[in-house]
Amino acid sequence: MSSELRELYQEVILDHGRTPRNFHKPEGANHHANGHNPLCGDRVTVHLKLKDDKVEDVGFEGSGCAISMASTSLMTEVLKGKTVTEAHALFHRFHDLLTGSEDSAGDAAVDTDDFERLMVLAGVREYPMRVKCATLGWHTMEAAIGTEADKVSTE
Repeated sequence: MSSELRELYQEVILDHGRTPRNFHKPEGANHHANGHNPLCGDRVTVHLKLKDDKVEDVGFEGSGCAISMASTSLMTEVLKGKTVTEAHALFHRFHDLLTGSEDSAGDAAVDTDDFERLMVLAGVREYPMRVKCATLGWHTMEAAIGTEADKVSTE
C-alpha cells in the first residue's frame, strides 16, 4: 500500500474516531445490544430500528479507541437501508477482511461500494490485537439483530 493511501486511510479512521457518525440512540430503535472488549475497555451499545426486515435507522453510543469508534461509525453509515440478510453478509465480509479469511469473499449480497468504504480498516489485520477493536461494533450489531447473545464480549 502506498504511503499516500495509508495516510488517507489513517485520516478517515481519525476523523470517524473523533467525530463518529450516528452517535446517538435513534428514536424508535427496537433492537439493542451491548458490547465490551475487556482487554482495552472499549464499550459500545448498538441501537437498530428494524422495520420489515430492513435497517431503517442505526446508531451507537459508547467509548473506546479510535479504531473501535471509527469502525462502528463506518458500520452505521453502510447499514442504513440494508436488509437483515445484507447486514449479516456485510458483517461476514468485513470480519473476513480483518482476519484474512476468504470464506465470504464472493458473497453477492454485499454492495461493492459499501464494502470499498470499509476497506480503510483493512490495515488493522496487520495488528491482531486491534482486530477485536475493529470488530466489536459489528459483533454487537449482530447481537442487536438477534443472532447472538444480548451482551457481547470479545473474550
